Amino acid sequence: MQTATTTVCLVRHGETDWNVERRLQGHLDIPLNANGHAQAARLADALKGQRFDALVASDLARTRQTAAPLSAALGLPISLDAHWRERHYGALQGLTLDEAPSLAPEPWRAYREREIAHPLEGGESLADFAGRVHAALEGVERGHAGRRVLVVCHGGVLDIVWRIASAEPLDTPRKVAIPNAALNTLSHRAGRWQVDNWASLEHLDGALDEL
Repeated sequence: MQTATTTVCLVRHGETDWNVERRLQGHLDIPLNANGHAQAARLADALKGQRFDALVASDLARTRQTAAPLSAALGLPISLDAHWRERHYGALQGLTLDEAPSLAPEPWRAYREREIAHPLEGGESLADFAGRVHAALEGVERGHAGRRVLVVCHGGVLDIVWRIASAEPLDTPRKVAIPNAALNTLSHRAGRWQVDNWASLEHLDGALDEL
């Protein structure tokens, strides 16, 4: 008997002003900018008519605003789940990548070196963050086995998701691009995740092929 395949399509939220400024957002509730809203609208247009069984989003403003046009286009309610939030970056939250080395040198060192157990002075360790994301992903698979689920989340979350599916260790440098509003598709079958498609951006320029 074949095991049903669960498909999870994950999208990073649209652009924010802090993305442009290269400022770490973490749990800070930053809204989309005008370009981010346009990205979300184009994504919704591209996905209209495709079948999804559920729409899940992080509860932060930038993900909720990205999910809103998707909800309207797909006719699905948004299920908000704080487990899909970005990593809490502790003392680094609100700092740009240029400011952080001088204003928070020790958390910055741990962040850059991907030190797994360091909580970034009041934030979330990489190990704890990865555990939270893994639990969120497995929760979607358990709750929607054999179905298709659309998840709106964050760049750091997607980095962990890719590592889960590719068995990449947490402490190695990131090897994949994670653009705003890009589509990233995983499938789960026979007890394991695999990456089917990553960082697809065709929808921002035109129609998106069937996923």
